[in-house]
Amino acid sequence: MQALAERLRRIPFGIALISPTQRTRALADALLAGRTGVQREEHGGWAETDHGRWEGLTYRDVVARFPGEAEARWAQGIHGRAQGGESLAETAERVAAAYRELLTRFPGGRVLVVTHATPIQLVVCQTFKLAPSEHWHWRIDQGSVTCLDVYASGAIVRMVNEVPPLVTR
Repeated sequence: MQALAERLRRIPFGIALISPTQRTRALADALLAGRTGVQREEHGGWAETDHGRWEGLTYRDVVARFPGEAEARWAQGIHGRAQGGESLAETAERVAAAYRELLTRFPGGRVLVVTHATPIQLVVCQTFKLAPSEHWHWRIDQGSVTCLDVYASGAIVRMVNEVPPLVTR
């Protein structure tokens, strides 16, 4: 968090849209510490995919505990989901709506979105007019920066998955 906060320190933001999870709130706190005039807003559109009863499990755990359910989920492609969860198609629709809303509400603004890998991957896919099923081609590490400059004619990708070096003091 310190490395990311240092990387973004000189960049002014007018608004911070934050996925409603404890870890994104904590990261937003670190990134916005000492800043004034930044509007903070939790926004469910930027949440990670809801994996239902698989939440918190590794792929191996899922296959071991729910082999039939896992096979059925993967066979359905982007429309498959864990019991009680959300499909990638549903996540893509939700994130696309949140991104459209961001562009409409804050045209020309500098917006910090504190979110997760899948929403970032889906926005990058949307930028390049790729299907949501192609999201896995974009590696997004924890604590990384992805930056788009958005204009009326389209988006310019400034960076994807830049991981700032750790700060040692």
